[in-house]
Amino acid sequence: MKSSISSWSWPTRIAVFGATVAFCLVVFGAFVRLSHAGLSCPDWPTCYGQASWPGHGSDIAQANAAFPDRPVEMHKTWREQGHRMLAGALGVLILALAASAVWQRKRALGAIVIAAAIAAIGVVSYIKGAHDFSAICSVIALAIPVFVAARLERPAPWRIAVVLLSVVIFQAMLGMWTVTWLLKPVVVMSHLLGGLTTFALLSYVALRLSGVGANDDHWASTRKLVAIGLLLLGLQIALGGWTSANYAALTCGLDFPTCQGQWWPPTDFHEGFVLWRGIGVNYEGGVLDVAARNAIQMAHRIGALIVFCYLGWLSHRLARRGLRWPAIFLGIGLVIQVGLGIANIKLALPMPIALAHVSVAVILLFTLIFILARTQRRVTTMPTFHDA
Repeated sequence: MKSSISSWSWPTRIAVFGATVAFCLVVFGAFVRLSHAGLSCPDWPTCYGQASWPGHGSDIAQANAAFPDRPVEMHKTWREQGHRMLAGALGVLILALAASAVWQRKRALGAIVIAAAIAAIGVVSYIKGAHDFSAICSVIALAIPVFVAARLERPAPWRIAVVLLSVVIFQAMLGMWTVTWLLKPVVVMSHLLGGLTTFALLSYVALRLSGVGANDDHWASTRKLVAIGLLLLGLQIALGGWTSANYAALTCGLDFPTCQGQWWPPTDFHEGFVLWRGIGVNYEGGVLDVAARNAIQMAHRIGALIVFCYLGWLSHRLARRGLRWPAIFLGIGLVIQVGLGIANIKLALPMPIALAHVSVAVILLFTLIFILARTQRRVTTMPTFHDA
């Protein structure tokens, strides 16, 4: 049996709530990063061997004895482990969403449950030191939802809901590598992009399930321009993540629009954009010299200018095509974001402004996702939990 889309069906509610949690998780992750708490729990997924974190004197003494090179810092450990707990809650929500996508497909539902169970076994195996077996479990758990989604005969939002389970499992792996590989920049940047990808896909599923869309293909050409905007914004966010991961945000001091009193300071792009530097190096505080960090900062500034120009033009074009309010929202967000970026430099990266900069970046991403969904043909019917 088919029915029209219910804007507040349970899958829609789960997707909306999941997107909200994902937004909070990205911002909270930035807070953990900016407060230098990323390695405050030296193990994963536990924190000094505990499900939460050491809180009593005896627990702290035991933790310091087990990890003498990383003594407990109470004001930081709760941030890192709290972030992990929130990520775990998001994983449960995504599992529920994936299950709802295949609710009446018994084999597919069984496969989703098996994938979740294998992922859990992989985590337990990792804690017990069976890292090779854990890796095998992770690969299998990643592959199953993708296979199920490829064979699922349902509209795209449902298939994406299933794939999201693979995304969140891989995101958990990135979180593990962030700790075990000592804040390796490429992993830190990938972890940020994974979080934003999770948020973007959840937002898209929520919008499509709630009926956002067009009645025809009138917006086909506009949709391509929005997709380009998403690509450019994604690349700029990646540059921002690379800048943060390499501690290059303040390499120019408080100087803007120049850098160190020059329009083009000494730069080393080759060294600044080496993605893989091996394992075993502690990247906390950064390892690059000034010229390499200058290169990263200048690339981020140039990227910001390109994105500002393109999205500004896109906002104007969308307004002329009839999408006035999304265009206005996009334009205002763009101006605020540039202002926050400049303020970060001039005020030496204060926490509230830095977090606002991250938050507005996510809001800009959501705005483009909304416009993309709005310009696609509306799905007029959708399977429900009562499908035969």
